Amino acid sequence: MPGSNPRFLEKAQGLAADEVFLDLEDSVAPGAKDEARRNVVAALREGDWTGKTVVVRVNDLTTRWTYRDVIEVVEGAGDRLDCLMLPKVADASHVAWLDTLLGQIERATGLPEGGIGIEAQIEDARGLVNADDIAASSPRLETLVFGPADFMASIGMRTLVVGEQPPGYGEGDAYHYILMRILMAARAHGLQAIDGPYLQIRDLDGFRRVAMRSAALGFDGKWVLHPSQVDAANEVFSPSQEDYDHAELILDAYEYYTTVEKRGAVMLGDEMIDEASRKMALVVAAKGRAAGLPRSGSFTPPS
Repeated sequence: MPGSNPRFLEKAQGLAADEVFLDLEDSVAPGAKDEARRNVVAALREGDWTGKTVVVRVNDLTTRWTYRDVIEVVEGAGDRLDCLMLPKVADASHVAWLDTLLGQIERATGLPEGGIGIEAQIEDARGLVNADDIAASSPRLETLVFGPADFMASIGMRTLVVGEQPPGYGEGDAYHYILMRILMAARAHGLQAIDGPYLQIRDLDGFRRVAMRSAALGFDGKWVLHPSQVDAANEVFSPSQEDYDHAELILDAYEYYTTVEKRGAVMLGDEMIDEASRKMALVVAAKGRAAGLPRSGSFTPPS
């Protein structure tokens, strides 16, 4: 939500989104940066953000606004903040700079040191090439975020529709390498991977199609730019009821067979399950539980 729009900041508090980020960067005009900072601090202090991860995106490190963004937001409302998002991260030094400044502010203001996390947005070729170093750059780092629009511009991709396949590409997916590169760097360092926005906000079918691509790969979520996209995102990144029930069934069956019958590989219907099956089921079950899905079945041990 743009920090320059108090009405939007208020509306965001009631949306069914897991995370809300209040923006000081691209959605805020240069002449409105100072006012946006004040709006964001007021919204953090006075708003009700219960149940949401609350993040502020500061300006990128090449601008004249970034240091003031960090100082004013953290000094003004650091106790209400989960993370800062740093856009256009090109190498590990960008994250290290933010980590150092956050530590100084936390010590000066009495906030728990290391309590504010960092989300790093990868938006150009240099950032993608340095993804592993970025992912390892700070213990504060929680998330790698793909920024598609700036990235497409940085590599000269021939399309103006963010997230869609460029005309003439033919078969395959022009974003597959990019998404997998970010995902591998994130997972290798225990981080979340989040897909960026789909700008055609009234095209929900297009949003679902693009979101399903990153969800299928294993991304943890996708940005939404409009309230109409929230339900679609929650739907796409939650497992189906059938998959959730099957995951819970695998976990229960595996627990029974390994503890009661002392067997590590068994048949569950027509499917062989083992330790690898358990790990896969844990991922799906955790997402289903987080989405609030109810169980519609249970495991019955053999008589």
